[in-house]
This record gives sequence, structure tokens and C-alpha cells, in this order.
Amino acid sequence: MAAAAARTKKPKNAYLFEGSSWTFETMARTYEAIEEVALEDLGLDVYPNQVEVISSEQMLDAYSSIGMPLMYQHWSFGKRFVREEQLYQKGYQGLAYEIVINSNPCISYNMEDSTMAVQALVMAHAAFGHNHFFKNNYLFKQWTDAEGILDYLEFAKRYITKCEENHGSAAVEEILDAAHALMDQGVFRYRRRPKPNLKEQARREQERRDYEQKTFNDLWRTVPQKPGQDAANAEELALEERKKKLKLPEENLLYFLEKNSPVLEPWEREVLRIVRHIAQYFYPQRQTKVMNEGCATFVHHYIVNRLYEMGRIPEGAMLEILHTHSNVVFQPGFDDRRFSGINPYALGYAMMEDIKRICLEPSDEDRDWFPEIAGCGDWRGTLKDAWANYRDESFIKQYLSPHLMRKMRLFVLVDDAKDTHYTVSDIHDERGFRDVRAALARSYDLAYCEPDIQVADVDLRGDRKLRLQHTLRDGVPLEQKGRDEVLKHIRRLWGYDVSLSGVDREAGRIHYQVSTVNGSDEKSDKKS
Repeated sequence: MAAAAARTKKPKNAYLFEGSSWTFETMARTYEAIEEVALEDLGLDVYPNQVEVISSEQMLDAYSSIGMPLMYQHWSFGKRFVREEQLYQKGYQGLAYEIVINSNPCISYNMEDSTMAVQALVMAHAAFGHNHFFKNNYLFKQWTDAEGILDYLEFAKRYITKCEENHGSAAVEEILDAAHALMDQGVFRYRRRPKPNLKEQARREQERRDYEQKTFNDLWRTVPQKPGQDAANAEELALEERKKKLKLPEENLLYFLEKNSPVLEPWEREVLRIVRHIAQYFYPQRQTKVMNEGCATFVHHYIVNRLYEMGRIPEGAMLEILHTHSNVVFQPGFDDRRFSGINPYALGYAMMEDIKRICLEPSDEDRDWFPEIAGCGDWRGTLKDAWANYRDESFIKQYLSPHLMRKMRLFVLVDDAKDTHYTVSDIHDERGFRDVRAALARSYDLAYCEPDIQVADVDLRGDRKLRLQHTLRDGVPLEQKGRDEVLKHIRRLWGYDVSLSGVDREAGRIHYQVSTVNGSDEKSDKKS
């Protein structure tokens, strides 16, 4: 009723736009109105915006280049472009309405084929929702450089083009193929300690010597040794010293190969470094898919509704916006043919709206589960705190409510290899709330979902065989075909044979061992 009254106060010419066509003037006027709500009402903190309008082909090109218009060339991007283009032309799949780059200024791309209503939706979604999230979430602050990413991408594109001119496209493509295969294993998951300076290193060295002098006891020299113990101890000490020098175990395979490969040329190491930096740039996005899209969807929904209440958006355009919004947050049921997992837009948006409800209209159940925010009234501050300080896993653990679990009808499905059937272990009831929430949160933990593969050992003065170790989780091995293909790429980058052991620590045994053999593609595969 209040919204209707507010609309009647506005004359018709107060609309930001009418009809579906757009001009740069209507886009500029709409952007200013969106900005006013985003900054003054929601209190968002954003980078300066640069909104660009591109054709559908340019959008396809950028989308195929992992969303980066300044990306270097690689055959896989072209392959993806052709696939997406055919799906789009045949009507099997729509295009993304927007692409946004985490940079300062924040660049967002709108598609010229979109109507003015969709342009308004996209500007609110990308230029303010994603922009605020990029600027304020702790993972992006810690791992990405919004100031320098565009310059770095331009350098990468120019450098790889120069490599193709100097060394040939085939040689560069071979290195890129191998590096791309290891992108998921080419990130640092934990911030490294800063390197100590020379003065600090000298101080630590002196402390070690002082400690050794204090703890040295000459009587240990007189203890009799068992036959062969000297050799065993010497071998163990040599192994420890070797691992210490190479800082093993190492989880970042691309980093290890870039620094220690005996065969790579300097330009090849630089290519690995470029791919590694890009993989690291995208790592926060992979950890915040639900939160990032949920934040942007909540922001666009709030802003366009606020503009509608103010009488700035006509009813016809609002219906089109709501139709597009409904498509974005559509979540098929588990037994629907279209189901392919939980839609991050749907889950993220639903959680943001649920947090707002808990802050404004909590139930007794909400007060028990969320005593710190239930009924506080400050939903803007609560949401901004969540956007800044959580990633998907911790966000779901902290904020997924029983109310939303019931609404989305969540349950836990267990697939145990010992059984011939699936088991529903928990549902959205009093007994299952915590287990459902914990299982959903864990499914977004990349450290748990991605294979744990580390460089275990290599003897650079001996056979130079690179020894990798895969620690199995829940007894799940690597898929054989993909595993063998990736080993080929690692061998290309290392230059010598590579072995991989699958260790099941829970069962206390080696599950499998596989190795490249004498420099060929042949594999020896042993299972215990």
C-alpha cells in the first residue's frame, strides 16, 4: 500500500526509461539512480565503475576466455567459443547477461542485445553487487590485486604472443596445455609466512647454534650402535636434509615445477608463473560462488524494487525484471530432469533474504539458533559483515537456518561403496538440521573436495624421479584416465619419470601406485 502511494506521487515522466530499447543517455540516467540507492540506502562500498556495452559475439569471446577479455590465446578457448556459439544459435542455451572483472576500476560488460530493463538489472547486479563483494571480502583482499590485474593480463598476453613468435606456437601450446592441466593444483591454499630479511636470518642462525651448544652431550657418542644403524641413520638424515632444502612436501605443483624443474627454459618457467598467478587470482572466486552470486542477486533485487517503489521503473519493465530474476534463482527439485545440483544463485539469494528476515522478524527458533542477530534490526550491517568475513563453507555453517532448510527441503544422501544403494541419512527435521548443514557446508570446502596431491620427494643427485603422493579422502581414488593424462603433462614439465602413490591414511595402506616408465607414456600401475 505504501509502495503504491509512493508511486502515485511521481509523475509519469519520472520514469528512468520506457520501452525496451536503450540509449547511452537512458543507461547513464538509470546508472545514477541505481548508484544513489546502492550507496545511500544500502551503504555499499565499491570501486569506481566502468560499464561497457559489447556485442553478443564479444560476450561469447570473453565468456570463452574464462571471463577475461584480455586473456592470452589458447586453443581450448576457441573450442569453448564454438561450443557456446552453437548452443546459443540453436537456442539450447542463453548467454550470460554480464561479465564483471575484479579490478580497480571495476569493469562490467553489458550485452547490447539486452533490453533496457535487463541493462538496469545487470548494472545493479554487477557494477554494485559483485563490485562491493570484490572490494570487501577478506579472500579477495588477501589474494587478488585489483589495482594491477589488468596490467598483468596485458603483460601475460603480450609475453605469450612474443614466445609464440620466438619459439613457435606448438612449443608454447605444449607448455600451456601442461600448465592448464595443473591449474587446480597450482594455488597456495594458505598464506605463506613473509620471508625473513638477512638480519632476521642471521639472528635465527645464531639462535640455532646457541641451542645446539646448550643441548650437546658428548656421552651420546659412546652409546653402541646396532649393525647397519649408521647407514640407516645417514640415509634418513640425507632424506630429511633433501626435503628441507626443497621445502617438501609442497602442495603447489606448478610452483614446485617452475622453481625446480631440471629441464625448463626460462621462458617456459615464466609461462608456468603466468598460469599460476591466474589460477591464484580465481581461487577466491571458486571459494565464494554462493556468497558472491547471492550478494549480487540480493543487491539487484533490492535496488530495482526500491526504484519501482519510488516510481522510477514502469510496471512493464518491472515484470520483465522479475521474470529474469526468477529464472536466475530457479532451483529444480532433485527429481526434476533439469536438476544438476544446487543453484548457487538460488541458495545464496535465499540465505541473504533469510538473514534479513531473521534480523527483522525472527521466530523463537531463530532466536535459539542466531541469538546475536535475531531481532537486531540491522540487516544491512549484518549482511555486510557476512559478505566481508566469510567464504561459502563458513557462511553456510554460520547462517543456514532450519527455516531455510525446511523451505528448500534439504536432505543428505550417502553413497557408500560397500552398499548397493544410496541412503538418506538426514532430512530437514529437528534431528537432522546440524548434519544437513554440516554436509552442505563441506560440499563447498575446496580443501576437502579437490584431491590432496603433494610433492613428496625427489633426489636431484640420483634418478631425479619426481615422487607425488595423493592422500585419499573417504577412500575415493583419482579417475584413471584423467590421472594418467595429467601425469604425462607433469612428466613433460619435469623432464624425468614421475610416480604417484595413492595413500589411504584411514585404512593405513597404499591404495595404488602408478608411474611413468623410462620417459615413455607407458604406465606401471600397482594396486595393493
